Amino acid sequence: LKDARDADHTIMVTLNSFYTTPIRQEALGVNIETFTPLTMMGVDPFVLWVHKDSGITTFEQYVEKVKSMNGEYVMGGTGAGQEDSIVIAYMSGAYGLDIKYIPYDGGGAVAKDLAGQQIMATVNNPAEAKGFYEAGQFVPLLAFSDERMGAYPNVPTMKEKGHDFSYYNQRAIVGAPGMSDEAAAYYRDIFGKVYESNEWQGYLKSESLSPLPMDEATTRKYWATQVENHRQLLSEIEN
Repeated sequence: LKDARDADHTIMVTLNSFYTTPIRQEALGVNIETFTPLTMMGVDPFVLWVHKDSGITTFEQYVEKVKSMNGEYVMGGTGAGQEDSIVIAYMSGAYGLDIKYIPYDGGGAVAKDLAGQQIMATVNNPAEAKGFYEAGQFVPLLAFSDERMGAYPNVPTMKEKGHDFSYYNQRAIVGAPGMSDEAAAYYRDIFGKVYESNEWQGYLKSESLSPLPMDEATTRKYWATQVENHRQLLSEIEN
């Protein structure tokens, strides 16, 4: 996106790697402040899942099981130094857990391997695990959201457990650097109509995404905050 030759006709759908990739790979020379904010379509919370055959039904049982395995408990997630590993690293540090982490290319593959019990737990977004949950294969233990989610009212949050931590994956539309005001206004109008549609609002609800509408100025402040937050979280992982 940084090197787009036609800024008015180049957009990107992005998640939190929008922040982590430039931090972890400084040689890319990416400064997201030069990009063009368009639309925030929603934010996706994270949930800790185990397979029903594990016999684990509470977060406390999960912690006990992980500790009993002395470093042999295996979790999977999307990428390394990205969203899933950040959540798992925070949880591990908060509870003194020694977890083997396997990075995958995408959340679908992670959920599939939990269903096949090649791994023992995940922190998939609700949309990624929904089908397996509805089929009775996955058990949600903990939500990394600010409040309990409507779809999982009996699942406690990390904040309820005494740790002031929540984490969401953004679903955002971003424009190339140098995009004209006219083009930016066009895309904001288009994606704004999609956002307000009954179909998208229904999707937010059915897939347990949270709304987070922002104008351009608010988005730029949000970006700055997220960069600092992720810089801190990544430094804690590396240390």
